[in-house]
Amino acid sequence: MGDVLAGFHAAWEFGSDSVLIRYERGIRTPKLFQALGERRVPLEAIEGVTLAPGKRGTVVLRIELRPGADPLMEAAAGQLKESSDPYRLVLPAERETLAEYYADELRAQLTESGPAERHLVAAPETPLRFKAYDGKATFDGSAVSFRWFWTGASSAKWKAGDQRFPVGELSGVEWRSPEVFEGHLRLLRRDAGAAAGQPDQDPAAVVFGLGYGPVHESLPFAAAVLAAVRSCAPVPAISTARARRDPADIADRIRHLGELHQAGLVTDEEFSSKKAELLAEL
Repeated sequence: MGDVLAGFHAAWEFGSDSVLIRYERGIRTPKLFQALGERRVPLEAIEGVTLAPGKRGTVVLRIELRPGADPLMEAAAGQLKESSDPYRLVLPAERETLAEYYADELRAQLTESGPAERHLVAAPETPLRFKAYDGKATFDGSAVSFRWFWTGASSAKWKAGDQRFPVGELSGVEWRSPEVFEGHLRLLRRDAGAAAGQPDQDPAAVVFGLGYGPVHESLPFAAAVLAAVRSCAPVPAISTARARRDPADIADRIRHLGELHQAGLVTDEEFSSKKAELLAEL
């Protein structure tokens, strides 16, 4: 094909082996689209194409992906709002005939169906990071790190300390949209039992809140981690000397630890052990 179909917030370029979706930038464009920038979807990842009436004089062209073909949609697990679906192109109703032409042309090229054995759409590029309510999450391509905020993290997470999870130790991710109650990102560990506990108490999870862990930051993060986990050859973690922390940050952490100790949430032994651990980072 090689043609371009432009709609609201995106333009689809139809190639011989893929559809390249380029998202617009602007205040009306969903933030997830802006964060993604573009998505190249191989034809082997597409199971079907639909065209249906939209709202207020529009039509909607949508690509239906094979289950498991895209780490972004696998991580989203059906939780995205319709308006944030990156594979949905909204067009003026007067362009319905043109949209139907492209839909028919695309359908004629499709040959695959059913669950994909591997991810066929590329994951968002790393490094990635975002702020959750109780900590900062970072992913460098080989390991996920959680650094707790003393203003939001539970005593259980403070006791456990900041966390680092190499990709090879993970079996998947659990993303719960920040747009619903109790949104969170939990890392599923290969050696963990079935009962993971509440996310606010689990050192392998960060919880979302108003303004913390928004979809356009946390979902691409979850997708990138999931893609790395699914990969047969995760990048090995490189052993390096631990960087020294900011003394002011260490002082704040010890102060908060003392408050937990005084409140009876941390035992004498736990207080002494964690304080020594923090002082060793200076």
